[in-house]
Amino acid sequence: MGVFDRVEKKLENAVSGAFARAFKGDVQPVEITARLQRELDSEAKLLSRDRKLVPNEFTVGLSQHDYDRLTPYSKTLNAEIAPQLRDYAADSGYIFNGPVMIEYSLDTSLPVGRFTITSAAVAGVDAAEQASPSEIRSANLVVEVNGVRHPLTPPGITIGRGTEADLRINDPGVSRLHARIGVVGTGSGQQITIEDLGSTNGVTVDGQRTRHASLTLGSRIEIGSTRLAIVSPVHDV
Repeated sequence: MGVFDRVEKKLENAVSGAFARAFKGDVQPVEITARLQRELDSEAKLLSRDRKLVPNEFTVGLSQHDYDRLTPYSKTLNAEIAPQLRDYAADSGYIFNGPVMIEYSLDTSLPVGRFTITSAAVAGVDAAEQASPSEIRSANLVVEVNGVRHPLTPPGITIGRGTEADLRINDPGVSRLHARIGVVGTGSGQQITIEDLGSTNGVTVDGQRTRHASLTLGSRIEIGSTRLAIVSPVHDV
C-alpha cells in the first residue's frame, strides 16, 4: 500500500459518521491531502543530491460554505493529515524547516467544492537568550525573522543553525555558524554590519550577494531559504 493509499484509508476512517455527513458533496479531506502532497512535489527545492526542502506551512482557501462546514473539524483533520505529509516527505527525501502547520481561510470568491493552497517554507527560530519585550522596545533597531524579533545592541549577534549561534535558525540551507551582525554605538549614530562567517550558501543583502555589508533600517537579508529584515521595534517598514 502506497503512502497516498494509506492517507486515503486513514482519512476515510476519520471522516466517518458526522464527518461524512458534513463533507458530503463538498470539499473532501482526501482532496486537500492530495493537493498538499502535490504542493510538496511542485515546491521542492534541491539542497543536495538526495535532499529537497519543501514547505511546512500551508493555507487552505475555502468558499464560505466549505469553510463553515470544515473548520469545526480542522484540529482533528490536521492531526490526521500532518503525519501523513511527514511520512510522504520522508519517503520522498523531502526536508521540512519546521513543524507542519495547516490553516484554513475564507475566500468568498471561491465556489462550493473548490479550494486553493498557498505554502511557505518557514524555519523555526530560537534565541540563545530570549529578549524581554522591554529590551526589544528600547532597542534602536531589531532583526526580524519569521515573526521573531531580536534587539540589535553592541557588540551584535551571530546567526546560524548550530547551538553556538546567538540566533538559531532551523534551516538546512543555513550553516552552523553562518553570519555575524556587528553593532557599534547606540541611537542615531549606531553602525550595523553583517559579515559572512564562511558559510556554504552565502549571504544576500537587498538582492546582492556579499561577504560584508552595512545594514540600515529596511535592509533585507537572505541566508539559506530564510529572510530577515532590519526593522524599527515600534513600526514595521
